[in-house]
Amino acid sequence: MSHHPRRTEPSPRRAARAGLLPRGEREKRVCLGRIGAAHGVNGEVRLRSFTARPEAIAAYGALETEDGRRVEIEALRAAKDHFKNHFLARFAGVHDREAARALANAKLYVPRARLPEPSEPDEFYHADLIGLAVVDRSGETIGAVVGVHNFGAGDLIEVQEAGRRATQMLPFDAATVPVVDIAGGRIVVSRQD
Repeated sequence: MSHHPRRTEPSPRRAARAGLLPRGEREKRVCLGRIGAAHGVNGEVRLRSFTARPEAIAAYGALETEDGRRVEIEALRAAKDHFKNHFLARFAGVHDREAARALANAKLYVPRARLPEPSEPDEFYHADLIGLAVVDRSGETIGAVVGVHNFGAGDLIEVQEAGRRATQMLPFDAATVPVVDIAGGRIVVSRQD
């Protein structure tokens, strides 16, 4: 296999933007979606889901915003913009446009512990990768994973070099990252120097 499989959040491969929170600052969280603009006058908002089955975002119960507010999806329907992960949503207690506007751009999280374990051995939650030590094949420390990104051409890991502020992006595929050891707290990279 030439690369790790790619799926959408909360399956292991996509956008666990919660991993951008400093490790240990809060319980590890995974971002399941993002609220967009208010829609209409009755409290609906646009909602983008990052879950593997986009409509499953409503099945997680109470979600948490970045600032810790708890919100719960009361109703969800497909948006007419032809994107399978875009919805119109109504949240409990949000009944007018002004209350909906107050939610705009909020990211929605669940604790990592509420998500199932990956079903495949080469699937990972991004939140589980953030903070892992990065070593080369000889065991020399390179740095630590500080981000996982996908700009359209495949997943990349962002590695902060040991003792430096600089970061580098590496492809997150089996050729570049042959070993991912979550339990051991490290990944092994194959340097192409």
